[in-house]
Amino acid sequence: MLYWALIFFVVALVAGVLGFGGISSASAGIAQILFFIFLVIFVVSLIMGLVRRR
Repeated sequence: MLYWALIFFVVALVAGVLGFGGISSASAGIAQILFFIFLVIFVVSLIMGLVRRR
């Protein structure tokens, strides 16, 4: 999921440089949502791994 967030971030950067504002903002929004989902899943799996060890 982090891979897809980085892909959308790169698309947003390229679109921003080329002047496509709408595509850039949409890609940046998607990248931000995917990144936060990745963080939530990562923290949950980290906590579950720590709880399971005990």
